[in-house]
Amino acid sequence: MVAAILSSHLTQELSFTTKIQRNQLGSSVKRVQEWLYFHKFATAIDGDFGPATEKCVRDFQAARALPVTGVVDRATYMKLVEPLAKAVKEIQPAPGETLASMVLKYAKQHLAQHPIELGGQNRGPWVRAYMQGNEGQGWPWCAGFVTFVLKQACATLNLPMPIAGSFSCDQLATQARQKSRLVSDSDILNNPASWSALKPCCIFLVRKQNGDWTHTGFAFERNGDIFATIEGNTNDNGSAEGYEVCKRVRGLSQKDFIRLA
Repeated sequence: MVAAILSSHLTQELSFTTKIQRNQLGSSVKRVQEWLYFHKFATAIDGDFGPATEKCVRDFQAARALPVTGVVDRATYMKLVEPLAKAVKEIQPAPGETLASMVLKYAKQHLAQHPIELGGQNRGPWVRAYMQGNEGQGWPWCAGFVTFVLKQACATLNLPMPIAGSFSCDQLATQARQKSRLVSDSDILNNPASWSALKPCCIFLVRKQNGDWTHTGFAFERNGDIFATIEGNTNDNGSAEGYEVCKRVRGLSQKDFIRLA
């Protein structure tokens, strides 16, 4: 399974170990509460399995045609974490599949499950999966999302990573420059044909100034001076400190790009 290659922390997010029920405390309870919130059965995400959490578990079980016990058994837990399991499910490559096309397929697969922060800024199971177990205010996760998806695609195709990957946008740019894979907006505007080397998908970087990049994601479907994106830790306004994976449209200005081919 590709997911197992990526991170032991991801395995921890997906694995059921024991029943979780009333009066328990700790990280396993918190994880259940996060997923209940994700599925719109919201209660406090505080690691304390009290009557409110039990009610939400019962309501979730009823909505999913599971035995209504208020106890999180294996069947209930696997249904709770199903969106993450679907996001990391291995995609069968098509004949002649390229890394760029596989990256785009995986990015769309994640997008379809609506990864989102849960329990606060840069927190929750999606963030921990992308950030190797890290979460919290000091862990913006856009580059972690890019690296995770890139690793998925490389593992599926049994290819080496074109860049090492990082939690840092600046590091992604530095790695790309060292591998002669960094393409600037001016390169594309001066030579529109250079975009063809970035198809069907590449990595974009928002450039604040020379040597300083503040956000990243995947770019595809360029149309003139705009392109479509799938990006993490953003929102409909394009914030670099958002809360979800979403699809947006961005302009070429102040962007650099990383070739995957």
